[in-house]
Amino acid sequence: MQWSHEHLQVQRTLKRYIDEQIAPHVDEWERAGIFPAHQVFKGLGDLGLLGLTKPVEFGGAGLDYSYAVAMAEMLHHIGCGAIPMAIGVQTDMCTPALARFGSDALRREFLAPAIAGDMVGCIGVSEPGAGSDVSSIRTFAKKDGDDYVINGEKMWITNSLQADWMCLLANTSEPVGGNLHHNKSLIMVRLRENGQLVPGITAHKIEKIGMHSSDTGHLFFDNLRVPRRNLIGQEGHGFMYQMQQFQEERLWAAASNWGGLQQLIRQTIEYAQQRQMFGGYLSDMQWFQFKMGELATEVQALRCMLYHACEEYVAGRDVLELATMCKLKAGRASREVADTCLQFWGGMGFTWDNPISRAYRDGRLGSIGGGADEVMLGILTKTLGIARKGRG
Repeated sequence: MQWSHEHLQVQRTLKRYIDEQIAPHVDEWERAGIFPAHQVFKGLGDLGLLGLTKPVEFGGAGLDYSYAVAMAEMLHHIGCGAIPMAIGVQTDMCTPALARFGSDALRREFLAPAIAGDMVGCIGVSEPGAGSDVSSIRTFAKKDGDDYVINGEKMWITNSLQADWMCLLANTSEPVGGNLHHNKSLIMVRLRENGQLVPGITAHKIEKIGMHSSDTGHLFFDNLRVPRRNLIGQEGHGFMYQMQQFQEERLWAAASNWGGLQQLIRQTIEYAQQRQMFGGYLSDMQWFQFKMGELATEVQALRCMLYHACEEYVAGRDVLELATMCKLKAGRASREVADTCLQFWGGMGFTWDNPISRAYRDGRLGSIGGGADEVMLGILTKTLGIARKGRG
């Protein structure tokens, strides 16, 4: 896959905005444990970067998914994992189903302001007892006249301490015959009015070992009334919509990852060329040289697989298997590259403000969030037809 002039223009525009408006403040925002999402997103929205793949009639650019990949792979210039993740939630995690299946009224109310950067969104799927196991969510939206009455909780929700709305996955009926896939729906939930949580919602901040400047919340819903017109698409189709949404999320995870890993390798090589030890330089040692070569190969393999998956997706083909492989590879490469590079930095790598230690902390989430490695492997056992059928 080759980037066109238009792809490169998107990347140049984003890089300029990052250099001028985001990167200089990252250390401050990391220390504060939050970044000003409305301010940052408004700047991105003004540049047309929050709706590259979204419908033109709601403020998007109507471009194919390759432009989302081109944008995501430039986000590593921010210098942390938290803010790119928050941006990705807005562009590729909480909005795809809304853009694809939402009514025009819902898209005017929620999607258009998100594309413009006037509203911050979040995706509400995970719960204390249902993270990777999406079918086990317990949050329930009970029909009552023209409203849903929602009770339950959502956990590990990125952007939720600032978000204006949530794309919420909830049970809207009891399961039939034990089937937990056809009783779930996606519902647009307004979280805040004039910056204040609406009655019926409480939120608490979750402290994490990494991704510090990205706010992460635990939200509780207590008899929250939401109009039934806020339903995305058809009732009972929410699980399917969310699985489709996950494909873009997993491609985004790989796209936002590989450039940062390549940068970690480059920084480590530069450090090793200056670090004197045992009468020479670390970079002269064959073990270091070979290991850097191995890591660079892994990162390029991730990039090639991502680009192939993107081409297939743009062509309208099913990329469940490829997107799953990309997500699995990205999470594992993040762990391997950051851990190995930190080792070569020695004591300096173990200091708090070192970019390698930040990548080590932030990157660990890659094998957990958006579906753990084990879930990705479970999907692959099915798509590859590994498990024998009809046992017993």
